[in-house]
This record gives sequence, structure tokens and C-alpha cells, in this order.
Amino acid sequence: MVPTLILAWIVFVIVWKVLKATITNALTIAAILVLLNIGFGITPQDIWHQIMQFAKTLSQVSRGR
Repeated sequence: MVPTLILAWIVFVIVWKVLKATITNALTIAAILVLLNIGFGITPQDIWHQIMQFAKTLSQVSRGR
């Protein structure tokens, strides 16, 4: 019984840390997106488009074009 409780506690702590980190990162990214939108008029779609362009450029460079 005791080893089961210890294992459950360890799993709980690990899941809690992962959830906490995930929520913290999500809130940080959301805050950055809001600040970019308010401060510079940059929308999430603009950022996504730039990421796709960057990925396309990297793909072309890796192929040697």
C-alpha cells in the first residue's frame, strides 16, 4: 500500500510540474501576442505567415536551391 501511495505521489508531482510549465508558457505566449498586437499591430496570422515563410526558406536552403 505504501509503495503505491509513494508512486502515485511521484506521478502526481510530475504531472503537476508539466501542467504548471505548460500553463505558464501558454500565458507568456498569449501576453507576447497581445503586446505585439497592441503595440505594433502585428496579428497572430502575421506571425504564423512569417514562421511558414521561414520554414519554406530553410527547406529550400537545405535542398541547395
